[in-house]
Amino acid sequence: MAGRLFGIRWELLVIVALGILLVGCNEETEQLLSAAGFEAKVADTPEKLAHLQTLDQQALVRHTKDGKNCYVYADAKQKCLYVGDEAAYQKFRALQVQMEVADENQMAAMENRAAAMRWEVWGGGWRR
Repeated sequence: MAGRLFGIRWELLVIVALGILLVGCNEETEQLLSAAGFEAKVADTPEKLAHLQTLDQQALVRHTKDGKNCYVYADAKQKCLYVGDEAAYQKFRALQVQMEVADENQMAAMENRAAAMRWEVWGGGWRR
């Protein structure tokens, strides 16, 4: 029964775990944007909301304003626009890399713990 945990292939567990992570992806992105110094602007008028809905949703897009780069992340569902300068963008990218490394380390630790479980000692598995 190599490659199985609780009678389920570990690959399936990894896919499920990644799916759960993706559900929280937008929230995580918005938290990273805030931590990086992006300013959250609320669409508190019908005009702002209408314009927000025309923007690329949940994507970080570079714009040029007054000859300088700025970055915009629109989330019409949350009625929020995140705006940051080049420094905030660079910090956001660094935070993303840190999160990816942390996620990879956590996934590797989970796989190591699963591989270390010796089900044969316990009678071959859990719930048959």
